[in-house]
Amino acid sequence: MFNAGDMIILVSVLLALVFCGIHIAVSLGITSMLGIYLINGDIETVKSFTANTAYEALRDYVFAVIPLFMLMGEFLAKCGAARDLYALLNRLLKWVPGRLGVATVLANAVFAFVTGVSIAAAATFSKIAYPEMRRFGYERKFALGCIAGSACLGMLIPPSVLMIVWGVLTEISIGKLFIAGIVPGFILVAFYILYIIGVAKFTPARVGEGPNLPAIQAEARLANDAFADVDLKTILWSTAGIIALVTLVLGGIWLGYFTPTEGAGVGAALSLLLAMMRGMKAQEMLDAILSVGRTSAPLLLLLVTAQLYSRILSMTGITGATQDFFLKSGLSPYVILGLMILVWLALGCVIDSISIILLTVPVFAPLAVALQFDPIAFAILGIIAIEVGLLTPPFGILVFTVRSAVPNEKGLTTGEIFSGSVAYWVALLGVVLVLIIFPQVATWLPNLSNAVAQ
Repeated sequence: MFNAGDMIILVSVLLALVFCGIHIAVSLGITSMLGIYLINGDIETVKSFTANTAYEALRDYVFAVIPLFMLMGEFLAKCGAARDLYALLNRLLKWVPGRLGVATVLANAVFAFVTGVSIAAAATFSKIAYPEMRRFGYERKFALGCIAGSACLGMLIPPSVLMIVWGVLTEISIGKLFIAGIVPGFILVAFYILYIIGVAKFTPARVGEGPNLPAIQAEARLANDAFADVDLKTILWSTAGIIALVTLVLGGIWLGYFTPTEGAGVGAALSLLLAMMRGMKAQEMLDAILSVGRTSAPLLLLLVTAQLYSRILSMTGITGATQDFFLKSGLSPYVILGLMILVWLALGCVIDSISIILLTVPVFAPLAVALQFDPIAFAILGIIAIEVGLLTPPFGILVFTVRSAVPNEKGLTTGEIFSGSVAYWVALLGVVLVLIIFPQVATWLPNLSNAVAQ
């Protein structure tokens, strides 16, 4: 029999393991097995329950979504498609103030449709966009903040790994979550672009513009850009291939022709074909596959232990006890929602996004449903709030990714990049506020896809 004391022990052990630096998968596994043992006191039951849960999780073909979508993005990144995309947007936006920053945001938005990992975008565009922005006189802090902030789009615009993890844990349709992230993603893109244009208008020196440019900077502007050697026909075909790939995969999922797993398989196969047409070599293909394997294998282990953890929470009554506590507290649903967001923001300072989802969503998602929040809108809101942690010190994994991608910058500190990312951090919270006030922003497209399918 499980009691309140056992609940406290279970939660305390989990938090202690996590904050002591134990890997989240190991922490969840140990805590879950402890919970089973506290329920019945039989070690054989612990072994049997753990083995059965792992077997059921691993045989579920939905788990293939993560490596397949990651493979799709990796093929396109390594074949130079991201560079072509940035080059095209750079040429098209010459009339826009702060065009290189705007091009970085838009390129990240398009690139986000083919990769579910923000880290990949941060590393890629640090090498593509940053040298060009610096050559045109962009302030270092502004340029790096733009790259780190816009990389967050990879976790919101589908196919997002965070959406897949959330869908697996809550049994919400991953396809609906993908579609639900599109409009909030575009709103976030709009916020970013408005900020960059505002900076270019009011403090043009930060983006290398204005009447008082140093002579060397003016000469750089007259020189051919770094992408002048790229044939326009090549970048047009490359970008058209990316757009066609995104339209086919997400359109097929939206219209019900593909399940998310089937769509991921189609996307991976077509991206490989596109990469081969772009001249990708066999060694580069192997490197891409190995890179995805190293990244996705730990995620799959995390999902197995997370499912075990979620079952234990239900069996022990922790989920139900949490719901009862808040529902009987007399607090309004929006106050409780605010408390959940504060927990996400606090955890974002110390642990990564996927770990936050695994720790909190098994408790928060049923509570949100009990409070009559739409589960899809709540999922998108939660993913954005958790994404804020990608730019929050001291953990801020995107900031550290950008810092490691520009190792030759003298005097550069992570604090400088964090400072440059503040505006993007605020923009993420702005989209969270929009979703609280207008949840239809997230539910409109999924509801429309249901109507189309019928």
